Amino acid sequence: MAATIKDVARACGVHVSTVSRTFSAPHLVNPATRSRVLAAADDLGYRPNRAARALTTGRTFNMGLIVADIANPFFPPLIKAAQSQARGRDYHVFVADTDEDPRVEEELIRTFTKQVDGVLLCSPRLSNRMIERLAEDVPFVVVNRRIKGMPAVLMNVAQGAKLALEHLSGLGHHRIALVSGPIGSWTSNEMQGVAAETPGLDLVFFGPNQPTEAGGLAVAADVAACGATAVLAYNDLVALGLIEGLAAMEIGVPDQISVVGFDDILPGRLNRPKLTTVAMPAVAAGRMAVDLLLQSGGEGATVTLDTALIVRESTGRAQQ
Repeated sequence: MAATIKDVARACGVHVSTVSRTFSAPHLVNPATRSRVLAAADDLGYRPNRAARALTTGRTFNMGLIVADIANPFFPPLIKAAQSQARGRDYHVFVADTDEDPRVEEELIRTFTKQVDGVLLCSPRLSNRMIERLAEDVPFVVVNRRIKGMPAVLMNVAQGAKLALEHLSGLGHHRIALVSGPIGSWTSNEMQGVAAETPGLDLVFFGPNQPTEAGGLAVAADVAACGATAVLAYNDLVALGLIEGLAAMEIGVPDQISVVGFDDILPGRLNRPKLTTVAMPAVAAGRMAVDLLLQSGGEGATVTLDTALIVRESTGRAQQ
């Protein structure tokens, strides 16, 4: 016969309620006791009945994770980190991709509402007002968007943009192109805000743009024609597309134009030239988003994670 929760409790000398908490709210159980319960459950082959737990607790023990574009190499590390963190709390994660479409984003959230205990919304494209309206039906944690009163994990884009612009300025670049991302992007707004407040720069703004290599390719000719000696791009994919477009026009990077991206994705490290970029803490953000969603009384909590500039080969001194 299949082992029961009582068998596990008897085997490790604890109350049935302790075994139940180990699987439903492991963070509330002493680590040593939790390890003992999990070991006994494993020895006995005990598996909690998720459907029964859902009826008892009113929770599904599922969470949704919605990303803007799963093909963007920035998101998989965040997804894997969130899944691992959730698994440690005995939660399952349903992952969905909006393909940068706010209408799809809204449909997915409405679909998830009755199936999950909460949603992690990463780089959303919906308006703040719509997200607030949808949050009336299901708890949210938003990653890389600040919405008043809503739990959020922010990666310090402003800090990263400031470091990138200081780096470029220190190399003698003063006319700098800022290539933004899609309409409504919080990251783009943060970058533009910092750039506008940085003294001594002659800025040229290009946007909105697709947050992809195609977006970078499409704007390359305009960037080349504007007279800028350096570019700060919305993300690494845009930066890589831009470098490709400039190369097609026989414009060297960094000899003629320096390029800085955002994210620190693997393709940027493999590119030639290797991409100077602002490293975004995607793994830490994935873990923290899960913790905030499951945290009791975490309404409105905001966590801001540091970013860092990584200087590689795509930036150099401005031509005199």
